[in-house]
Amino acid sequence: MKKLKNNAGLNSVAASLMAILLGLIVGFAVLLIADARNALNGFGAIVTGGLSDLKNFGQVLYYATPIIMTGLSVGFAFKTGLFNIGAAGQYMVGAFVAVFVGAKATFLPGHLHWIVAILLAAVIGAIWGMVPGLMKAFCNVNEVITCIMMNYIGLNLMNLLIRSSLFDKGRNQSLQPVASAILPKFGFDKIFTVGATPSSVNSGIVFAVLIGILLYIILQKTTFGYELKACGFNRNAAKYAGINERRSIILSMVIAGALAGVGGALYYLSGAGTGIPITEELAAEGFDGIPVALLGMSNPIGVIFAGIFISYLKVGGTTMQVYGFAPQIISIITAVIIYFSAFSLFFKGLLGRLGKRPVKAEKQKGGAVK
Repeated sequence: MKKLKNNAGLNSVAASLMAILLGLIVGFAVLLIADARNALNGFGAIVTGGLSDLKNFGQVLYYATPIIMTGLSVGFAFKTGLFNIGAAGQYMVGAFVAVFVGAKATFLPGHLHWIVAILLAAVIGAIWGMVPGLMKAFCNVNEVITCIMMNYIGLNLMNLLIRSSLFDKGRNQSLQPVASAILPKFGFDKIFTVGATPSSVNSGIVFAVLIGILLYIILQKTTFGYELKACGFNRNAAKYAGINERRSIILSMVIAGALAGVGGALYYLSGAGTGIPITEELAAEGFDGIPVALLGMSNPIGVIFAGIFISYLKVGGTTMQVYGFAPQIISIITAVIIYFSAFSLFFKGLLGRLGKRPVKAEKQKGGAVK
């Protein structure tokens, strides 16, 4: 029992589950205040809406794909002691490059078109992440400041380039990628469907999960991952041990940027009929990656499940509108759950302290600890 209490992995899972439970309780309270008669039905919709049929579950996986990628981006940087709040900008520039290649580079063979688009999105995302990394490594500029600046540079640059090269005047958004640039479906369109209406899920969710597993292996099983984490735990100690902390900082932000850029590519190459909108707001998927990383404790495997969970809430929230709840209430409930996910670290620490109390008590009594 003591081993279970002191198990860091189990404590992380338990902390996240506690955060989710508390968030759902507060969410139900909000529903009671808004409409007590339909509160139970509305709560049931948000809990079960994502599983109500195969199409809805397919939509859960579709919406989960980009936020898993941005969650991996934020979580990877967290693991190395950095706060990548620039995932939104990296996501948007990656999306633009992917759509540009998808719409304009029609000379590429069909089986390579979407692959090239994703790779170039990763490259531009990596470059966007490298700038804050360089500023942090060589000038000790806080990465939060430079990431925020890069977000708005990316947003306005994307708007400018869409208007000048990819503008669809009728829809106030970018052109859509041609068919050869659309991600393969892997048969998901036939599985996750209701009648003649398939969901938008595609192979992007498979790539996101595989990338998450690869990151877990890198961080847990390789010397490179160990050096990155050591630099995150204590930069001065890592430097004393012979680890090049500047290289670790730069590479961490480069990888984080590439992950977010791929997230943008996977979303807009899905073939869901969505172009990049002309907007003055940063991409929500970039900021959704922050609570996903927190809820997943920055563990790549945990981030995958956290991303699916947040997406599940989104689809369930849409289902809840059937009972007359305004979309704003759905946003409040989702935000409350996300807010409590930020307390996962607090719950993890609390569980860890609870697990150590019996040992301390035995030591005080002078008893032997077995």
